[in-house]
Amino acid sequence: MQKFSAKLKGKNEVPDPVFTEAFGVAKFVTNRRGNKIKFFLEVELLDNFVQAHIHFGGKRENGPVLAFLFGADVATLTEQNGITTRRGVVTGVIKDEDIEDNDLGVKCVEDLLELMTKGLTYVNVHTEQNPAGEIRGQIMPLYQDRY
Repeated sequence: MQKFSAKLKGKNEVPDPVFTEAFGVAKFVTNRRGNKIKFFLEVELLDNFVQAHIHFGGKRENGPVLAFLFGADVATLTEQNGITTRRGVVTGVIKDEDIEDNDLGVKCVEDLLELMTKGLTYVNVHTEQNPAGEIRGQIMPLYQDRY
């Protein structure tokens, strides 16, 4: 079983920081077989929340979406109404079929976990006013026995 977390802040957005009161945290834990990832995403003080994803990329890089955590696909984004919340929680499970098509060769949860372990993925939370991302955080492995 592997555990990961990301602290989400506007100052982590790339290339330019976003000045926002919003913040959040994402936590991930695998099942014993390593073929599913349970996630917990908590956001606070967020206006017009429309999507959240795991993206490929280092701390100062932007990259493609690898998995959805919240929201509809990009084709329907213009038809969405964002959610405003003082505190919101999204939970779910990422399975092989949830991996988005990409040019990186990431096809399954095992591939995604390899990138997460290397610190090469981040969570990005998108809003109507900041469609490129309002809060972001690098996903890092946790080596402690507890969350």
